Amino acid sequence: MAGSGSQAKEPWVPPSGLIDDVRQRLRENKPIRRTLPVGGRIHIDRQIPFLCIWRRPVGDRGAGAENLVTSEASYLVCSAQRRLHNGMAELVRGVVEVLVEQFGTCLLLELWEAPAGEPETPVSATRLSPAFRVIATRGASTDDVTEDIETALCRVKLERRPARVSTACSAKSCPSKLRPFLSSADAAKMDCLLYGIEIAPVYRSVETCDVFPRVLRRLRHSLSIALRRAIFDFSRKHTTHSPAHYHTLGRRAVVKAVWDVDRMLAEASDQFDFLLQLTPVNAEQAWSKFKRSRYQGSPTFHYRPLPAEPAVLKRRLYRAPVERIEDPALALIFREKMDEVDRQITMLQDRSTPRALHESIQLFGAVEDDLLDLAVHVLSAIPPRSRERRSKGYLGPEQVAQLARREIAYLRRQDPTLNAGVEVRSDISGMLVSRGNLLISDHLRVPESRAPALLQHEVGTHVLTFHNGRCQPFRQLCAGLAGYEALQEGLAVLSEYLVGGLSRPRLRLLAGRVVAVQCLLEGASFIDTYRRLETDHGFADRSAFMVAMRVYRGGGLTKDAVYPLTHHKMSPKDP
Repeated sequence: MAGSGSQAKEPWVPPSGLIDDVRQRLRENKPIRRTLPVGGRIHIDRQIPFLCIWRRPVGDRGAGAENLVTSEASYLVCSAQRRLHNGMAELVRGVVEVLVEQFGTCLLLELWEAPAGEPETPVSATRLSPAFRVIATRGASTDDVTEDIETALCRVKLERRPARVSTACSAKSCPSKLRPFLSSADAAKMDCLLYGIEIAPVYRSVETCDVFPRVLRRLRHSLSIALRRAIFDFSRKHTTHSPAHYHTLGRRAVVKAVWDVDRMLAEASDQFDFLLQLTPVNAEQAWSKFKRSRYQGSPTFHYRPLPAEPAVLKRRLYRAPVERIEDPALALIFREKMDEVDRQITMLQDRSTPRALHESIQLFGAVEDDLLDLAVHVLSAIPPRSRERRSKGYLGPEQVAQLARREIAYLRRQDPTLNAGVEVRSDISGMLVSRGNLLISDHLRVPESRAPALLQHEVGTHVLTFHNGRCQPFRQLCAGLAGYEALQEGLAVLSEYLVGGLSRPRLRLLAGRVVAVQCLLEGASFIDTYRRLETDHGFADRSAFMVAMRVYRGGGLTKDAVYPLTHHKMSPKDP
């Protein structure tokens, strides 16, 4: 035991070939990711003129603060143990030499927490104003870089509180009790700029020093953008590297944790079809009964049974280790998707209850005033008697299905891997795409002139984007990122326009859906909304019923408010 203890205190010597391997891969512009002693790691995406350093204090008060640098494309995280210093300094020197060779100079930036009791540290758990102290090293810094770093940090905000930034000049740019990996004299000889940033640990509890994960995550995201802004200015002014935008200085390499989370989130969302679960299976029967009641009895809609227990679905969803993702942009995308799937599961669990409407608002939002005004304007400017142009008759479900199969065959000739089916069913209304397949109601009747636009909406957009997403290694592109419905439906309506199918009746229908959603939000009953559509805006009885059904299904679905409306200065006399 004594022997192992003394061995643990021996200075760390980098394994044979480690530094040479890092230098060689960096010269060849290959990614570097190596595990170092005591939980350390060096990660360099590619040739890029900077290296961020974080030294974890011995006996760290809490894990996670090093994430403030792991967001970057080039970083070194290591323990502050004395026995590691010489080996880590040798590794840093090797990286700096190659970066200077490639870019003429480089920026070595060390970040650390302000010691407890410093003025920059918070005095209470509610004081979340970020604070930074920029340390410019004498002889190894320049005034313009100092100013750029300070300016970038001033843009950091936390809970809408702006950062407080101060600047100091010192003989070393590292924590006061540690030795620098590169002295200012050596840095000057190597044409390397040295800077330090001392960070007030506003993400820690004053009483226990425990980390507040949410605060740390938000600070990390904001600080990462600030660092990239500063490095962008440094790169363009002082190096041969000329990035087009500060975002291009972010990470490119995708680590295993990203693929794990992507797969787990996709598997969780694949357990159910949100829109299909909210589509009534008795739409035609409900319409017939509503008509027999002389439009007086509120319809009762029935839905498919949920395919899984909501609690089990959520348990699978939250197994995804999003906290392990180092890139804050990707972490944000995954967190937003996780939140969206969680809300979808909750809404399905609360289907046909008053709670469902509130969850729908969380998912799709409400109707904005400008959109409502535009919808009302469209309904008043386009007369109810408007008809589809050049329509010779109506197509039934089998005829529409045949046209859809022909369109899919056309797309398959361009990409034989396209695997999309067309199915005529009795348990849906209208048309919808589910998992890349087109489902058509057996009661569908479509004006012949409307068919091309309808096919481009459903097949040319929804089916095709699902297939394109499925061809990508990133599975969220198939499942759809959080809030993607507005973009998806926007592209679909644009497709209608491009084939000349965004007709006046179609615009009236989209506007009527917006008005129906607003009626729902105002507390109107199904009957009241139906009457407003039919009486006030001139919709045919079946059309008014179907619009109201889309909005009131599942307890209230505001999704129809995301469909875009084109703003034209229309009047009833417009052709």
